[in-house]
Amino acid sequence: MIVMKLAGATLAVLILAAGAVGILESGAADVFLEATRPDFQKISLGILGIHNGGGPEWLGGRLEEVLKKDVKRSLIFELVDLPSLGIKARDVGNGTGSASAAVFKQAAENGVSVLVWGKAAQKDGEKDADVNMEGFVYDSGSDEVVGGKRYAGSPSVVRLMAHRFADELVFRYTGEPGIARTKIAYVSAQGAARELYVMDYDGYDARQLTADGFLNLMPRWSPDRRFLVFTAYRDRNTQDIDMIELATGKRWTIFSQGGLNITPALSPDGNFLAFASSHEGNSEIYRLDTRTKINQRLTVNPSGDLSPSWSPTGRELAFVSDRGGGPQVFLMSADGSNVRRLTFEGDYNAAPAWSPRGNWIAYVCRTPRKEYKLCVITPDGQKRMQLTTGPGVDDSPSWSPDGRHLVFSSSADGKSHIYMIDSDGKNLERLTFEGTHNSAPSWSPAS
Repeated sequence: MIVMKLAGATLAVLILAAGAVGILESGAADVFLEATRPDFQKISLGILGIHNGGGPEWLGGRLEEVLKKDVKRSLIFELVDLPSLGIKARDVGNGTGSASAAVFKQAAENGVSVLVWGKAAQKDGEKDADVNMEGFVYDSGSDEVVGGKRYAGSPSVVRLMAHRFADELVFRYTGEPGIARTKIAYVSAQGAARELYVMDYDGYDARQLTADGFLNLMPRWSPDRRFLVFTAYRDRNTQDIDMIELATGKRWTIFSQGGLNITPALSPDGNFLAFASSHEGNSEIYRLDTRTKINQRLTVNPSGDLSPSWSPTGRELAFVSDRGGGPQVFLMSADGSNVRRLTFEGDYNAAPAWSPRGNWIAYVCRTPRKEYKLCVITPDGQKRMQLTTGPGVDDSPSWSPDGRHLVFSSSADGKSHIYMIDSDGKNLERLTFEGTHNSAPSWSPAS
């Protein structure tokens, strides 16, 4: 299915590989560590509602719906069903007065640690006028309203307001950025072409970035979220590594040589680009200094090497090589030294992705039943888990910036689409529903 000897690989082989298994398409610390433990006690949180103070009927309900989903996905909070406790969802204004105090007391007596509510209105009730939203937070531990935030913008950014409020909640209670405003870049089929898209982390507001009519593959984010690097096919024989600025669409070529130039990945500080290239005859890993443009070859091996993934410190790289017979995940220092094999279980392991905290590496593993699924392994190789099961090919894992989720592509429903899953293999969620082929997702850093 996959040809590792890439020096003579044809375009048809590359397209097959890119559409099947991603060997060619492979991104308060104490609070984080606690939140990844199975016995971590989530913070109980109830949402009283988002009161509609004027505007379209959907306004308050949509804000509340988005906020609830963001809170659940954070994995920091346990969303409480307030009506089941006899607590009626209601507008409590700015949290002052006897009516508010009674609600707060009732929630605290039922073990609810945090109450959240808000109000929203469209200025002057005009269709295109700005929407204003206020969000409030009551903490039962301190018995006071500890937060109040105001947001304003056009109706088109209503979802963003809820995302921002959710991120404020995560930051208040963990000290780390939330993920509700992050983005996911991916590849989507447009006829015979493959173009780059970017969407919100929950699958909404997809936006097309390229329109070349041929192939743009394997996008990866810059650390500042401003750019994507990717492999661009000018024609059937020319593959370059390009960079595109999301805000302007400005685009330029970073590396262009004969042969395949694929699987680019920027270092955590943005100073180096790791990628695979066959311009010297065999597919090897290279490191390009983005400041000096000096290119250094890191691997020297008659087998195929590709799919580099940086450790969060930038000191090491994971990559794929078939030097042991079949594709396996290897590790090396960022200068190409200290090469060692990481995966030994199974005859096919590819598309490594190092977690943001450095404690796991996700990859595509082939099971004894010849199924392509997602696995994770610790960098010392001591712990290994299979995350996904079921039908279809699972491919191209990419970590959320908080390390609690993975996004990947899967053909579980017949066509390739983008999915999200918790890092423990729970809560599978499909993100894309349009198009015939969506693949190679890359999760952005936090804003």
